[in-house]
Amino acid sequence: MADQAPGAARPLAPFLKIGTDDRPYLEGIRCAACGEVLAVETRRACPRCAALGQLEPIRLAERGKLYAYTIVHRSFPGVAVPFVAAVVDLDGGGAIKGNLVGVEPADIRFDMPVCVAFEQLKSPEGEGPRVRHVFTPMAG
Repeated sequence: MADQAPGAARPLAPFLKIGTDDRPYLEGIRCAACGEVLAVETRRACPRCAALGQLEPIRLAERGKLYAYTIVHRSFPGVAVPFVAAVVDLDGGGAIKGNLVGVEPADIRFDMPVCVAFEQLKSPEGEGPRVRHVFTPMAG
């Protein structure tokens, strides 16, 4: 992103945005014609009603429920394993993938409430931190 200050945090995913207050958030789109919410950056038409030109950016919820997960034991070199890869249905619509952290595998259950958290990672290129989203279980 050419308009960011040198050393500023940069999002790792296209749907992760940094607000004017420097706080990260997830952005998706909503169809003005039918209300469908998608956790994607852009689309030409609504996949639900096929409306063109009706998709508007929205800030996605930071809470949801675990829809699916897998415990990953083998990954690329340099990626710590095991980790929990998850798909979460966000409150208000949209589904998004990310890692589930802060929970033992034996305690994971489908439909468990989770919230979005943001982590800063050191950039290997030395260009400033990178920001990623993860999911954490909600107390309850």
